[in-house]
Amino acid sequence: MTETGRRERKKAATRQALADAALGLFLERGYDAVGVREIAEAADVSTATLFKHFPDGKEALVFDQDTDREAALVAAVRERPAGQSIPQALRRLLCDERSRQVREDPRFAGFRRLVDTTPALHEYFRRMWVRHEKALSAAIAADSALPESDPGCQALAHFALEAVTLVHGRDDAEAALDRIFALLDTGWAGMTKESVRHGDRT
Repeated sequence: MTETGRRERKKAATRQALADAALGLFLERGYDAVGVREIAEAADVSTATLFKHFPDGKEALVFDQDTDREAALVAAVRERPAGQSIPQALRRLLCDERSRQVREDPRFAGFRRLVDTTPALHEYFRRMWVRHEKALSAAIAADSALPESDPGCQALAHFALEAVTLVHGRDDAEAALDRIFALLDTGWAGMTKESVRHGDRT
């Protein structure tokens, strides 16, 4: 492994340790009762290191996968294999190891309660969700030669992102995701055919 590779792995490990320490403390004591110094100590790093990895502060620690997730959503649309529909590509993304870990994490329900009951986190999550939805919708529209304001693109982005929440806690989560995305795939195929018929797509 190259020196650059080692540094990147170390940075990723430190970032993950900080995020895990923060979430554990927040779930145990509440968001407002925990300071950044305590989080840094729990992860065995300095506060300067914490802010180097999370310059936006405590809220960003809860949503440590924000940037990577947005990039993955857009890449799933843009880089999907020929012949694979957009809903199928998004379903495949949710099959990856990281997505399964999030869905099956026993802390997920507590995480959602924490976000819903903490105003600062709720607002951060709302802004993040809107940004992800807009980025995904724009990628779908660009790929489909449709305007960014197209409601079908916006709806597909919205419900694809909502799917994980809908299936959390179900014993048949994977089968439930298959049903959701089969519905989205059928609806998307029908909508794009209608767009072609009316000359909205090239």
